[in-house]
Amino acid sequence: MNRKQSSSRTGSQGKAPPLVEQINNGRWLDPGEAKDLLEELYYQRAIYAYMVMLPVLNTIGMRDGSEAAFGGGNHVLPIWKDRMDSRCWVPTPNADVIYSMSYLDLKESGPLVVAAPGNVIGMFTDFFQRTITDVGLIGPDRARGGLYLLLPPDYDGPEPQGYFTFRSSTYQVLLFFRTIMSPGADGPETAKAVAAAEQTRVYPLWEEEKNVKPMKFPNGSGKQVNMMYPVDMDFWKKLKEFVDYEPASAVPAETSGVLASIGIIKGKPFSPDKQQKEMLAKAVQVAPRMILARRQLGRQDKRERYYDDRQYQNTWASGTSEWLQDGYMDIDQRACYFQIAFSSASAMVMRTLGAGSKYPFTTQDNKGEFLDGSNHYHLHLPPDPPASLFWAVTAYNITDGTMTGAPQLLPSINSLDESVARNKDGSIDLWFGPTRPDKAPESNWIQTVPERNFLAAVRLYGTGVTFFDQSWKPDDLVKIK
Repeated sequence: MNRKQSSSRTGSQGKAPPLVEQINNGRWLDPGEAKDLLEELYYQRAIYAYMVMLPVLNTIGMRDGSEAAFGGGNHVLPIWKDRMDSRCWVPTPNADVIYSMSYLDLKESGPLVVAAPGNVIGMFTDFFQRTITDVGLIGPDRARGGLYLLLPPDYDGPEPQGYFTFRSSTYQVLLFFRTIMSPGADGPETAKAVAAAEQTRVYPLWEEEKNVKPMKFPNGSGKQVNMMYPVDMDFWKKLKEFVDYEPASAVPAETSGVLASIGIIKGKPFSPDKQQKEMLAKAVQVAPRMILARRQLGRQDKRERYYDDRQYQNTWASGTSEWLQDGYMDIDQRACYFQIAFSSASAMVMRTLGAGSKYPFTTQDNKGEFLDGSNHYHLHLPPDPPASLFWAVTAYNITDGTMTGAPQLLPSINSLDESVARNKDGSIDLWFGPTRPDKAPESNWIQTVPERNFLAAVRLYGTGVTFFDQSWKPDDLVKIK
């Protein structure tokens, strides 16, 4: 059969490959349609870039807010010495421990040594908030304290003995330590926990001792500090600065390709035109609403539910602290987490008895209705919460995880406060609402903001076996009149 006969037979059948038939019978698109499609693709890439890079911008927001308020430098370690309250805007802060948080720069200093105190619950993460190592109870020092050596991603020098040595994938590193307060009759005592945190030392590995800068421990408590990630075009500006500053290896190649498709390329100018700026501005408004929608409607597989008969959720809902499920990276769950929280470490996900921590939280009452700060609610915690270190209950804004901004600056109650009323059987009754219900002791009431939804988190530090076998469960919140 010659070529002419073959062509004739194909034509007589009137068939073409599927994509030829689907797209204009093999003809180019209308120029207007082609332009519209590429604009839509740019916008969709911007949405995706927001979602996958949110962990980085989350960290950058904390760094920039901290350094604006307290100064920068590897020797500066802000400590919230009188506890962190709602004046500090940061995703789901824990008011029931003493926070020590700083932002180390290995590009500036080279290898850094961090002398961690004993009995710390903490971690180092890279700026994607990928855990470098836990510190303390679950870390290699096992709460004894120790010297941690942090190496830059491109370091090729000697690695001396005597340290817990780890390499970061980014030059910038988040240092996040928590020290536990002591029980007190009028609320937890902070002095010992602060003194322990102030034992932290950070210094360059190769620096002469006489030239090491003395540590500074500014008090973060009582100050209005905005440590949230950007919600405008600064999101893209700061993302570009991060890409330029960090090694190319810090960002996965495929993600770098997505960033490049919207004009963010390491070492090259980022100059979106007017229309692209409009799409970027739209993406930074719409993407967080998409993430909120995912959190609001939940997962189809219900994996985020801690219990079959309760409303409490697991904000990780993943197999590991790296957001890995069985065979894939759970990018939606990761975005949901970093919209309202920061820091993810093995100790928060592993089923570790007596040392790790768990954070069941709820956005709904016992009837499945979203918690509303205009209403009043009752929460009953059964006796013997499985928390050998302490338990705490805290209220947060649902959109970004900041503490509710009611006049009550500490929307949290914990077991270290001996003034909290207990029942005879050891159970605890707590109340939420814009005003204190008549039967609620002042010590057992968390104030909410009217006409604003909130979530309630139950923290269990030193989690016990009754949590894991679910023989102990917190009751759902119940709406009361």
